[in-house]
Amino acid sequence: MSSARPEAGTPMIFQWRKWDGAAHWRHECVYLGADVWGDWVGQPVGWRSERPGREFLAPGPNVTLVPAAPGDHALTVNRDHPHGMRVYIDLGWDVRWSDDPLLATGIDMDLDVVRVIGERGTWVDDRDEWDEHRVRYGYPADVVTRLEALAVDLEDRVRAQEAPFDDATADAWLDRLVALRLDR
Repeated sequence: MSSARPEAGTPMIFQWRKWDGAAHWRHECVYLGADVWGDWVGQPVGWRSERPGREFLAPGPNVTLVPAAPGDHALTVNRDHPHGMRVYIDLGWDVRWSDDPLLATGIDMDLDVVRVIGERGTWVDDRDEWDEHRVRYGYPADVVTRLEALAVDLEDRVRAQEAPFDDATADAWLDRLVALRLDR
């Protein structure tokens, strides 16, 4: 894992894979900078996200926090999302920078914590996929226990708007992203 980071404004990739090594989401991003929580990358409007069988262009700006140390989740915060999705946390494994300073990686572990603006609020998503994949991929028992507890903890922290899951922390990074004027 490299400690080198690109210059702010440099295009880079965030690549997810599944537990068995299969390709998952690949996001075109731009490096924004770092704070006490880790490194922030952004996806301007119109930048591509794709996985086998699906792709889309970012409908609004979003920023993602790559944890300071290899981590177990990545926090994404959206602005102007068409469905009101404000927070989306991918629970993962080994979320980190690779040896290439233009590539962040992680293993997608199915569970997600979501917060939308409106009545639905905050919840843990994809429990059905989690149940299916922990059997299919043979997730180790300690990983299952850790991530199930983490999902509940993150759900509580998002509801409480605890930093960095609060609006103010991400809004500062969203403002930096928008100021770069990189929308397509």
